[in-house]
Amino acid sequence: MNSDIFQIIFLVGYLFYLFGIYGRSTRRYRKSQVAAMHSRPLDITLDMVTFAGWQIIPLVYIFSPWLDFADYNLPSWAGWIGSLMYIGALTLLWRAYADLGSNWSPKIDVLVGQALVTRGVYKTIRHPIYAGMWLWAIATPLLLHNWIAGFAFLITFTPLYFIRVPQEEQVLLEKFGRDYGEYMLHTGRVIPRLQQ
Repeated sequence: MNSDIFQIIFLVGYLFYLFGIYGRSTRRYRKSQVAAMHSRPLDITLDMVTFAGWQIIPLVYIFSPWLDFADYNLPSWAGWIGSLMYIGALTLLWRAYADLGSNWSPKIDVLVGQALVTRGVYKTIRHPIYAGMWLWAIATPLLLHNWIAGFAFLITFTPLYFIRVPQEEQVLLEKFGRDYGEYMLHTGRVIPRLQQ
């Protein structure tokens, strides 16, 4: 079946993200000391709901027939476009996590010794991890041809993004002050800002 190859691509990319990108950063984060925590109960709820839409529902779809009633068909070229977007998302995520290094946190935390990162992919966009997530969320319906599994991440990630990013930027403004304000003037949130 044509959609099987795209499910395999999704699964391989997911495993690469989980073990090759996220897992490494999580191990590094566990060695960090948190100077200030800014996460609220709403943030934890958004994280859990997004996690379900991003990782649990797609895996349920791939490994069980429970969501098959919501399948749809797309031409092969749509799946290949989704594959390219997915590879782009994973590449961007890999680069963003690498550029952040020990400054990364899975929550809205300020770490001891945290630095403002403006190099690498952060030179042009402030939130390349979220940019990668948007690409992933848009690619998923092209890879997983199911109305529930394909769109779950896009639906659950959208509120997280619009609630979380302004909060993160406020924390960074408080931490880095004028430096972060200047940085904001020259970069876009998830799309590079055209130079004036």
